[in-house]
Amino acid sequence: MSTLSDAPKQSFRLSQLIYDTRYRSITIQVIALILIVVGLGWLVNNTISNLEALGKSFSFSFLSQPAGYDINQMLIEYNNQMTHGRAALVGILNTLLVAFLGCVAATFIGVIAGVLRLSKNWVVSRLMAVYVEGFRNVPLLLWIILIFAFMSEGLPQPSDFRGSTPVASMSLSDSVAITNRGTYVPRIGFTNSLSGNEVVAAQEGATPVSSGRVDWLVIYGVLAVSLVAISFVNRSATAKQLATGIRPSTIWKNLAIFFVPLAIVLFSLGATIVQPFLKGFNFTEGVHIRNSLMALWLALSLYTGAFIAEIVRAGILAISKGQSEAASALGLRPRRTMSLVILPQAMRVIIPPLISQYLNLTKNSSLALAVGYMDVRATLGGISIAQTGRELEGIMLLGAFYLTLSLLISGGMNYYNNSTKLKER
Repeated sequence: MSTLSDAPKQSFRLSQLIYDTRYRSITIQVIALILIVVGLGWLVNNTISNLEALGKSFSFSFLSQPAGYDINQMLIEYNNQMTHGRAALVGILNTLLVAFLGCVAATFIGVIAGVLRLSKNWVVSRLMAVYVEGFRNVPLLLWIILIFAFMSEGLPQPSDFRGSTPVASMSLSDSVAITNRGTYVPRIGFTNSLSGNEVVAAQEGATPVSSGRVDWLVIYGVLAVSLVAISFVNRSATAKQLATGIRPSTIWKNLAIFFVPLAIVLFSLGATIVQPFLKGFNFTEGVHIRNSLMALWLALSLYTGAFIAEIVRAGILAISKGQSEAASALGLRPRRTMSLVILPQAMRVIIPPLISQYLNLTKNSSLALAVGYMDVRATLGGISIAQTGRELEGIMLLGAFYLTLSLLISGGMNYYNNSTKLKER
């Protein structure tokens, strides 16, 4: 009787790393990885050798050295005796400010312009087409300089607000002053401040108030706790809806959770509105928004909004006409159809290219140097590098910042995109 046995296993041969499809892809990846590591090693070694030849060392110690220069727009306390690291932080916050404001305004402008481009009103649709084509086909830098020049040359001087018959007057019940030196708007001050002796002089005859740095930290903490509580209430309502099919109303609870603690804290701190007023040759008090920030913000918003308008228009056109026809058959008006039926479905098409526009706006904010707005490109990537001679370290830190910020924006938008995509059951 004959017996069957397994075929003998073939021994491994080095030639299989190239000719055997089971191992070839791994071989190619390992070789590519080795070449990349060798290339990076050569680049680092060559950089170190060149720095030594120039008498330099690779170090980030310059961040702890005194900066010695002023910054005209600040969100946190800074003076020229502070370090380059502090100056870089001020520039980073300025970049984040204009990027956030630009993304919000560009989205608002782009959505409205994209919807109006599809309007059946010929005049409205043509006006939106002129806006889109005009801003898309002119370089962003020219728009920044043009808007800044208009604000610097076309707006009234502070002296025009003086006299018995002033040439210019303040807006919104004498609370906002728009001048060629910037826009002055009211701010919130505190008469019962927790900041101790930190008191800012007010208008003659008025009660002195504090800018309240500690007070704002308390307010931000209360708002954070309120948002967490609102999130908990919404999750409880969603759980009850899944269990019973009926979602309880949460709007009044959420409004009470948000505004009642905030009102109590503001009342306890003696919150008051501090309006700007003319003193000497310029306005004082309030919040001074420089023309460089306004010009950069408007130019970025209008320029990016033109691209977002085309993205929105494409997303709306990607939705079948049957959706709007079905909504009309149910009695929905065109405006409600657009907001409740068309746009929610179009968001799945709009979000991916919208991410790229947000990233472009954030990186385009580095053009702020053209109008004197001190962002991170001007501080860390400009003056600090020029004073310390640390070009390599400064550019590496600048690139790392923009890379990190872009990845955060992309990750947040991708998370939102995944939450809105169709889910199969």
